[in-house]
Amino acid sequence: MHSIGHLFAEPARACIRLLAFISIALAPAIALAKDEKSCGGKDILHELRETDPSAVSAVLAEASGIANDGAVLWRISRAGVTNSYLFGTVHMTDERATKLSVRVIEAIVGSRVVALEVADVAPTAMAEAITRTPDLMMFEGGRRLDLLISPEAFEEVKRQLDAARLPAAFAQNFKPWVISMLMAVTDCERERLNDGKPVVDMRIAEIARSKDVPVVGLETVEDQLAAAASVPMEEQVAILKSSLKLVDRAEDLRETILSLYLSRRIGAALLLQRLLAEKNGIAGATFNGFKTAMIDNRNRAMRTRALPLLSEGGVFIGVGALHLIGENGLVALLRNAGYRVEPVE
Repeated sequence: MHSIGHLFAEPARACIRLLAFISIALAPAIALAKDEKSCGGKDILHELRETDPSAVSAVLAEASGIANDGAVLWRISRAGVTNSYLFGTVHMTDERATKLSVRVIEAIVGSRVVALEVADVAPTAMAEAITRTPDLMMFEGGRRLDLLISPEAFEEVKRQLDAARLPAAFAQNFKPWVISMLMAVTDCERERLNDGKPVVDMRIAEIARSKDVPVVGLETVEDQLAAAASVPMEEQVAILKSSLKLVDRAEDLRETILSLYLSRRIGAALLLQRLLAEKNGIAGATFNGFKTAMIDNRNRAMRTRALPLLSEGGVFIGVGALHLIGENGLVALLRNAGYRVEPVE
């Protein structure tokens, strides 16, 4: 991902994964020729500490006040039912994330059922969902992407589609959110997905199924496509414009998000997104509609679908880590529903 597109896409795990799979499912599975060294990124926070230390300090200070930050595995309990677990994932193939801890693995294999955002993450399932709902990804009624951004930006969009082995000739038909999410998948990550490397959510599903633990979804692919498409068009355009400005820093942004996840500073990702937006000349408040559509609304829907499972106990819930934190996060919502939710790691 790139800049705002990268950071905003983190809570939209399925959109990132979906668009990575689009490039795989709809195009030849050809490994991209990449020097291994080019796949390593640099933590942008380290860079900002040199160039704008006060801004970084402000981001980290504000992040420290976000409710329920600092842990990715939570125990869910209530009298009379077996304990369940809530786990925040990061949607990357990096082994630093996919190598799950002993506690997480024990929670998965000891569960009655595993609930992920989407149960079936196969490229064929993604492609079928896209076929059923093309209007969520493509413009209709004469609207066109090339009329919403500059000619220079549109040329870069076409280059990005070419790099992902997608038809650049149809670039004007894609809605801005589609391009932003496509750009969120770096060349190296796309290659790793092509090679069969799982993202964390897929790894959870693999472990569960190897122990005959059923895997269910809290959402459908169509739900996630509809959420992304519901972001106000002006915000979709702003996110795309900002993403294009840092198109060459995809690996750095990936590394930054991963570093924040591994250090359990989940909330800092949202605040860093705001900071980078402002440095690209876009007001942070511009993206409030994105947060509402892609985090808050989906949190409430996932909570509602998780409650019947939790009432029987023994559930392992794995969703993007940004869905856990804050006053509207799943930790808070499940507490409000009468459950005790405690950090484990």
